[in-house]
Amino acid sequence: MDSVTGVPKKRSAGTAAGFLGRLWKRNAIAYLFLLPWFIGLFALTIGPMLSSFYYSLTKFDVIAPPQFIGFENYRTMLTADPRFLTSLKVTFIYVFLSVPLKLVFALLVAVLMNKGLRGLGFYRTMYYLPTLLGGSVAIAVLWRKIFGGSGVVNQFLLVFGIEAPDWIANPDYALYSIVALSVWQFGSSMIIFLAGLKQIPQDFYEAAQVDGASRMRRFWHITLPLLTPVIFFNLVIQLIGSFQAFTQSFIISGGQGGPMDSTLFYTLYLYMKGFAFYEMGYASAMAWALLVIIGLFTAVLFATSRLWVHYGDGGQ
Repeated sequence: MDSVTGVPKKRSAGTAAGFLGRLWKRNAIAYLFLLPWFIGLFALTIGPMLSSFYYSLTKFDVIAPPQFIGFENYRTMLTADPRFLTSLKVTFIYVFLSVPLKLVFALLVAVLMNKGLRGLGFYRTMYYLPTLLGGSVAIAVLWRKIFGGSGVVNQFLLVFGIEAPDWIANPDYALYSIVALSVWQFGSSMIIFLAGLKQIPQDFYEAAQVDGASRMRRFWHITLPLLTPVIFFNLVIQLIGSFQAFTQSFIISGGQGGPMDSTLFYTLYLYMKGFAFYEMGYASAMAWALLVIIGLFTAVLFATSRLWVHYGDGGQ
């Protein structure tokens, strides 16, 4: 800074270059190790995202060059495409049913496994296995056979004289069979819940037991409040994953979202628009709309978490 005028002096180009040179010398090794990550970030994430946003503003059929049409794709989605609204409805029903059921079931199993069962590692592996396999094509095909008209479920019910419908072919039940498949994949949430339960001090339970608190009261007033950070984490992860569900609907519905669009997930309709109808610009617009939807739901969860998530330091 100039001692007379008080105006900051400009750093010379040579000084700036020398500073950058010293900075590079000190951190060159770190930058080299980070280089693959930076290449992946720009080449595989930021670059495709920017391209996708540009294509969402165009009419692009992959074959002909894209034609810029502004926000016409977004207007069409909201005002002139009933299947888009149907896919949103189906996806919302799937998310709002599968996520709570999966978390409740995972927490229940985690609480039971936290009782010090013999062979805990074996049970933990068995319960986690569906999560590893559940998203595969083979399991979706198997699920279609199990809930088909002559599948295992209907054969079992027939033993008791119950004639059940074809769960996959009936539009009233097809979506719920996919929800059941999602709930069956509760293993990852269960493992995280189990890890959270292990961190709760046993002194709290012993003190509550001395005061005469029942098991249910200990669960509601000790376990759940101390487990809310883990519940919040699982809720965010499962919510994002459920909005992106694709394989189950694609395989079980034969790639058409049937019967009568009852399993037309948002991602499946996006795939159909982009790779079946070659409306890549419209599909890109749908992808960005999905990003906004997931972002809004995630933001709401974070905004409301201070009302019900309790951390160990007493903060929220």
